Amino acid sequence: MSAADRAPHFVRSLERGLAVIRAFDADHPELSLSEVARTCGLTRAAARRFLLTLADLGYVRADGRSYRLTPRVLELGYSYLSSFSLAQIAEPHLEQLVDRTRESSSLCVLDGDDVVYVARVPARRIMTAAITVGTRFPAHVTSVGRVILAGLPDGELELRLSRAELVPLTTRTIVAADLLRAELERVRRQGYALVDQELEEGLRSIAAPVRDRGGEVVAAVNIPVQAGRTTLAAVRRDLLPPLLETVAGIEADLRMAASPRGPVRASSPGSGTRRSSSSPRPPAPRP
Repeated sequence: MSAADRAPHFVRSLERGLAVIRAFDADHPELSLSEVARTCGLTRAAARRFLLTLADLGYVRADGRSYRLTPRVLELGYSYLSSFSLAQIAEPHLEQLVDRTRESSSLCVLDGDDVVYVARVPARRIMTAAITVGTRFPAHVTSVGRVILAGLPDGELELRLSRAELVPLTTRTIVAADLLRAELERVRRQGYALVDQELEEGLRSIAAPVRDRGGEVVAAVNIPVQAGRTTLAAVRRDLLPPLLETVAGIEADLRMAASPRGPVRASSPGSGTRRSSSSPRPPAPRP
């Protein structure tokens, strides 16, 4: 930006200070005073003042005649990440997952006895599922719901199971409490849920839990597929690995976004209407 283009409020010294920080990168983790001055277009005296100021603030440390950034620089990104909701953090990861698998993917959270879609990236097909942010389904019959339920403490899980309406949505829906309890235990052990046509005929869905910095399950990511074109074995083989990698990426960003002020917002799940089993394209778990 030229001097003529700068607004009256522009603080040149802030621009130069940020330039000094950006001078360090993966290829140049350590720089001398002369190198910083040359890279940033500063005099040696000015570069020295900026480096010493950054060192006083804890963002740079001197190592002999050279300088390095310190981990405290990461704090500059924390504010940005912590201002994002869980859905906003997850969405870029979902987009990459959809590009990789050519299947739709969603992020859901638990709200009462339902799961609510808080982020969704549809596959680029002529025919796509009519699921939007705010869509709700009974938690116990969906893949996302089951991985979240499986992550609950035993006491809370039992309470939820005791009040769940185990009605058959298809001929495959688990409606016996003991069978559902056993299924959730299996989901807990294996770390993912695969549901085969329990929510809707012709629909299979695989999901994995998203954990926060403390290890608590706060959401789940799913990939729904049409049963007619994808076998259960293919779902596990082709979709589970990228799904788990996506969840790991979301969790890494959540750890970065964690702040002393509290957990990342999931975004308000209160909106949206429950869909019946005839609604197009939801998710679901069970191998």
